[in-house]
Amino acid sequence: MRRQEAIEDQALDWLIRRNAPDWTEDEQAELDAWLDESMAHKAAFWRADHLWQQADRIRSLGIEHDDRADEHGPRRRWWPAAIAASLVAAVGIGGLSVAPRFLDQPAPQVQQARFDTPIGGRRVVPLVDGSKVELNTQTVLRTAVGQSKREVWLDSGEAFFEVAHRDGEPFVVHAGRQTITVLGTKFSVRRDKDRVTVNVLEGRVRVDDGEGAMAHAAIITAGDTAISRGPSTLIAAKSEERVADALAWRDGMLSFDQAPLTEVVAEFNRYNRTRLVVTDAAAGRIPIGGSFQASSVDSFTRLLRDAYGLKIERDDTTVKISAP
Repeated sequence: MRRQEAIEDQALDWLIRRNAPDWTEDEQAELDAWLDESMAHKAAFWRADHLWQQADRIRSLGIEHDDRADEHGPRRRWWPAAIAASLVAAVGIGGLSVAPRFLDQPAPQVQQARFDTPIGGRRVVPLVDGSKVELNTQTVLRTAVGQSKREVWLDSGEAFFEVAHRDGEPFVVHAGRQTITVLGTKFSVRRDKDRVTVNVLEGRVRVDDGEGAMAHAAIITAGDTAISRGPSTLIAAKSEERVADALAWRDGMLSFDQAPLTEVVAEFNRYNRTRLVVTDAAAGRIPIGGSFQASSVDSFTRLLRDAYGLKIERDDTTVKISAP
């Protein structure tokens, strides 16, 4: 993606977030800082904001704003910025002066939406291109999918993608500074702040880091895992068992291969409101192997007590684990 296109996408992302009902003062401060970085940022944001103001007219072309709640999951938001995204991409630099011409033409249909899951939640989201996305616990995902654009932003959490193949039309997932590009495959992406993990079940994907002269890319295939943190990417090649363990959450399970108890507890805490706390280093180093139901804290702690003799203390919201 060219630098200007990336800036236009960032501007649209900021605009969509700013018009969300949960916009915060901290986010406004981040936006102000981004705008102050360069005139290119300001110009892109002003163009996007101008097009947003045309939302009423844009909706008359066939894009609807749907705030209805999903009966079986969190609320979805259908953004009028879907058309704005297409227009800004078409207009490019200096496009403000010619934007009205595009408003009088048929607009490409782009489905733009936001999905999320609560603690312990999972849901499957079908996309208009035939792809499917399965969201894991505590996940926030935004999509912009249509006839000529297939992009997804993983803001936090984890998602499994089953991508429908389209010749010459890549499917792009943005996760922090990493960009994952595929033509048709099955893979997962997990984002923990600046750490991004990609597990490939079928096919192959390209993982790009950053832009400009320092950017680099890695191709990973079925059975591979890529772990990125900042500018560094580590690839664990041909470990089908590792990938299968990483995707056990799709069946409501967590799988570990001699992982330290502290790591196992951190995973359980992603799925449950009852928090597990390891209170001493000796207990935290105990290696744990096996598969466990992600939502069953009680069963897991009983196993720790019976198998290792660990001391289990609980109150209304916390379970403390310690050596005997």
